[in-house]
Amino acid sequence: MLDDARTRGLITVDLGAGAAGYFTTRTAPDAPAAEGGPYAGFNLALHVGDDAARVVGHRNRLARALGVGSGPAAAAGGDDLSRAGIAWMNQVHSTSVAAARADAAPTADALLLDTRAADPGHADSRPRASARPGPAAAAVLVADCVPLLLAGADGAVVAAVHVGRRGLLAGIVPAVLDALRVAGVDPAGVCAAIGPAICGACYEVPEQLHDDAAAIEPVCAVTTRWGTPGIDLAAGVTAQLRRAGVRHVTDVQRCTYEDDGLYSYRRDGVTGRQAGVVVPAPRR
Repeated sequence: MLDDARTRGLITVDLGAGAAGYFTTRTAPDAPAAEGGPYAGFNLALHVGDDAARVVGHRNRLARALGVGSGPAAAAGGDDLSRAGIAWMNQVHSTSVAAARADAAPTADALLLDTRAADPGHADSRPRASARPGPAAAAVLVADCVPLLLAGADGAVVAAVHVGRRGLLAGIVPAVLDALRVAGVDPAGVCAAIGPAICGACYEVPEQLHDDAAAIEPVCAVTTRWGTPGIDLAAGVTAQLRRAGVRHVTDVQRCTYEDDGLYSYRRDGVTGRQAGVVVPAPRR
């Protein structure tokens, strides 16, 4: 368990069996991020126009705070030292699931991290002494979409998933659960955590999009606080998880649009991104 000082500004969630889940906010762990402007706070996205060096610094600070960096923090945390760092992805609102990599950011909307593999970035993942080390955690970036974290019953196989409207309706949630099944993970033993996202009362959409969503996932088609058509992404994600047999679902129930302590693209336009990070259980 990480101490409170190191995880200040993070929302922690229970993923069972030694796996850990975290959702970042605009408050940086360890030390304040003093920069101002639309990216003020702990922006973790490289693609939104913020200074790249600053973002890399934030990512490194997050890895150290979670004990998955390559320096003393990882060793002090007792983590598997054959793995280090956080795996990221280039998100495109697809249904693509990729293996989490330490050396690249694949184009996908879900990262699968299997600690039983010597290098999850290789198709042939049988353990071998010469294999490159894999990442110690996997992350998803959001600023209104749902960050979804998943962990198998023993915590050895985990996933970070980006669920926006297009991904939800196209089937990214069933796609990643299918990938977990292929990896030998029973959905009944999966722990899922839904992080901060725009709520249904704030996510206003055109009537046609509302109707299209209702035809695919009825529970996510709602009315906003203004009496206009809306979509409840978290409700849709929860319904799809339950339908697939996932029994343990946690929703932190924080709306990005309403909460100034979180980034929201819908509210601010030009802005940063927070992350959901899943850390698998250490190998015994």
